Amino acid sequence: MRPRWIALLSASIAVLVGVMAWVAIGAGIGVGTGILATTRNSTEASPDFTTTDVFTVTADGTLTPHPDSRAGLVWEHLLRVTTPAFATSMITQYETGDDPDSDTLAYVTSAADPSKWVFATNLAYVDDADLLLSTLVHEYAHMLSLGADDTDATATECDTEWAGAGCLLPDADLERFAKQFWADYTDAPARDNVDVDVAWDFYQAHEEDFVDDYAATNASEDFAETFAAYVVEPGTDTTDSVIAEKFAFFAALPEYAGARERIRAEFGLD
Repeated sequence: MRPRWIALLSASIAVLVGVMAWVAIGAGIGVGTGILATTRNSTEASPDFTTTDVFTVTADGTLTPHPDSRAGLVWEHLLRVTTPAFATSMITQYETGDDPDSDTLAYVTSAADPSKWVFATNLAYVDDADLLLSTLVHEYAHMLSLGADDTDATATECDTEWAGAGCLLPDADLERFAKQFWADYTDAPARDNVDVDVAWDFYQAHEEDFVDDYAATNASEDFAETFAAYVVEPGTDTTDSVIAEKFAFFAALPEYAGARERIRAEFGLD
C-alpha cells in the first residue's frame, strides 16, 4: 500500500487523501467535518506533525517572518503550482514542522476566514522533489474543488457529497465527479470515509478503477489523487479504463486542463 493522505477539514478530521505520498489536502471546511483540509498518511494513521513555525502570507506572496531555506523551498514550489495570484488570494497562513516520525506530510485547513486556507508542511520530507510536487498538486486539487463557491455551508443533510461543513452544490466539479465515478458502486466506502483499511478493501475489489489505493478512500481523495496523476504521471497506460475516463473528465474542464499544462511547463515535465 502506498503512503497516503487524510483530509482534515476545518472542524475535524475529514476526508481528503491523495495519490503520490506526501501531502494533505483539504481546506477548512472539511469533508467529514470540515470541507477543506487534509493530511497524507501511511497505512497506520499517526498523529499529525506538530507545526513549530507560522508565517503570514503577504499581498505580494512573500512570508512574514522570512522562512529558512527548506520552508522557503516548499513555499516557492507551492507558488509555482498554484500561481502567486491564487496563493495570495486564497492562502492566509503557512505553517511548518519537522517530524520524520510522523507519516503526515502536509495538509490544508480552513483559515479564520472559512473561504481561505492554511497550508502546513512537514519539512522532514522536503528533499523528495517528485513527492513534493505530486503532494502540492494534490493539495491544489482539493483547494480548487472545495472552495466556498462549491459548497452550501449552511446545509446539514446532503443529497450531494458531504463537504465536511456543508454540502457540495449540485454543479460543483467534485459532485459531478462523484456522480459519474462513484454512484454505481454498491460497496463504496461512506462518503466521509477516512479509514485506510476500508479504502484498501475497496481498492482490492476495484483496483483497475483507481490510480492507487488511497484514491479509493472517498470521492474527494479520488478526485485529488487522480488529478495529481493526470498532471504528473500522464504516461500511465489508461486506455479504455475508468482511469482514462477520469483523466478525460479533467481534460474537459478548462480550469484543470489549463492548470495541468501550466504546471507541466513550469516544472519541465514535458
